[in-house]
Formats: sequence, structure tokens, C-alpha cells
Amino acid sequence: MKTASFFAGVGGIDLAFDKAGFTTVWANEIDSNAAQTYKLNFESELIIKDIKNVDAYDIPDFDIMLAGFPCQAFSVAGHRKGFEDERGNLFFELVRIIKIKKPSVVFLENVKNLVGHDQGNTFRTILRQLKNEGYHVKKEVLNASEYGNLPQNRERIYIVAFSSEKACKEFNFPEPIELKHTLADYIDYENLQEDKYYYTPESCDFYLQLKESMNNPQSIYQWRRIYVRENKSNVCPTLTANMGTGGHNVPLISTKHGIRKLTPRECFNIMGYGKDFLLPQNLANTHLYKQAGNSVVIPVVERIASNIMTALEATSIEKKQLLTA
Repeated sequence: MKTASFFAGVGGIDLAFDKAGFTTVWANEIDSNAAQTYKLNFESELIIKDIKNVDAYDIPDFDIMLAGFPCQAFSVAGHRKGFEDERGNLFFELVRIIKIKKPSVVFLENVKNLVGHDQGNTFRTILRQLKNEGYHVKKEVLNASEYGNLPQNRERIYIVAFSSEKACKEFNFPEPIELKHTLADYIDYENLQEDKYYYTPESCDFYLQLKESMNNPQSIYQWRRIYVRENKSNVCPTLTANMGTGGHNVPLISTKHGIRKLTPRECFNIMGYGKDFLLPQNLANTHLYKQAGNSVVIPVVERIASNIMTALEATSIEKKQLLTA
């Protein structure tokens, strides 16, 4: 089963579907920095251009459309303008391509806030567009800490649309699983990191407040503009695209070497990327933080993709049985 990836980023959704047995044959991404990371890790064709300039007839045939379409327009951390924002309108570019390519499955991922945006009108519009194209839709909000065995509090809406009603009925979202992994599985608390990751009295105006408040080496903290917030749930708060710019979303930890922010590699770790996933050495950390924050939680998407595969295989077997009866 072939997949085509839109708004591919660094390829998180592609990687998860590949792990589940699908094959990514084509991808599209406008950000040249994210594309650089993608190319390091995938051999599939990558088109670096605005989706509005992508001719659907130039895309090779595929079975599954993958799209983590831009979420900033709907995010609590953004301006929440939805379809009024140009980025929100990009959903309709997917519809344009769906009309021509008619994939068997459409997989969409976005921020949880999409569901309630504009009193639910935005979400209803998306579902109506898919149904108008003949798709049968299931959707669910899943948290990485509950469905991915990953210590990050990250809620996302997942939409799975099938052209086959039988396949849709066969599909179920994964059940919750116990969180067994800890932050220590993904964060290096022991070894000294580069100086640029540490906060010092000279480099940080609010260093004294950090030092006074960050007294639990097992917790992750955040500077919330005027105070320090401890995340007492033993999971990482939602990683965001702006966390590497010194904003209030940057995750902080207290180690024997001092107070520091998470490294880009640690952020990718907490998104579920393996050690074999390569990060470009020539990219500034701000780009890498953005890429991690914009990505998806690999284990959650992989579990969904596996269930999609099961549903498609079940209906395929049923078709073969009918043909041979």
C-alpha cells in the first residue's frame, strides 16, 4: 500500500506508516529546513514547494493520503483564526487533490483545539468536505501519554477517512496502554551537555527564580513569563514549535551540571523518534526545535496506521472470498 505525504515536515507520519507496513512513495513540504531533515532519513521523492503550486496530476498514484496540515491557525498557542488564516485554508488544497487522486484512505492530524474551533464549525466543515467526497470518517482525540507509552502530555485530533464503508467499520482507534517509559528513557540527566543549553546568572535574567523553584530533578519545568511552573505529572508538557526561541514553552530540567533546556535530540526522543533518526549538523537549533514541535508522536500514529492496515486487509480478504465463492 502506497502513501503520499502532504505537509510532510521531517516525515514523522511517514515514518510511523512505514513502520506499520506501508510505503511512502511521494512527499511534499514547503520548508527547506524541514526538507533537509526529511532527505537525510527517507529515499522517497520529496517535492519542495507550496502545495498550492502542486499539480495533482504530477503526483504518482497512491492509496493513502497522509497530512498533518498546518495547525497554527487552530492552536491554543497561535491566534486561532482557523479558515480566516491562510494556513487554515490549506486544508482545501488537500480536498482539491483528493478529488483527482481519490485515495482509499485519508489520514489527518491536527491540534485538539481544531475540534472546538469556531464553536465546532471548522471541524464540521472538514468532516462535511470529506463526506461530500464519498468518505466514511472516524475521529478521536488521543494523548501521547495514554496511547503511545510516551511521557509527553500531547493531545491531538486524528481523522481517518475510508472510501470503503466496510473498511471504516473494520477500523478502530487503538485502546489506551499503560505508560511504562519515564522521562529518564529519553532525557540525559547524567552527562554534561554543551554550554549553550545551560541557564546561568549571566545569561538569564530570571535565573534566581529558576534556582529557587527547580528543586526536583525528576520534574520538567517551564518559565511562564513571570513564574516557574513545575509539571508534577512526571511527563513532559506538550512540545511546541517555538520552544527553542527562549519563549515560555521551553522545557527545563535541573541536573547536577546545572539548569538547562532540553536539547533538540531529547525533544525528538520525546516525540518517539529513534536514535537512528538523523538530524542535520548544519541546521541551527531553532530550526530543529521547531521541527520537533511541529511533528507527531511516532508510536501513536504507528498504532493507528497498524489498525488501518488491519482494516484494509480484512476487507481485501472479504473481497477475495466473494470473488472465489
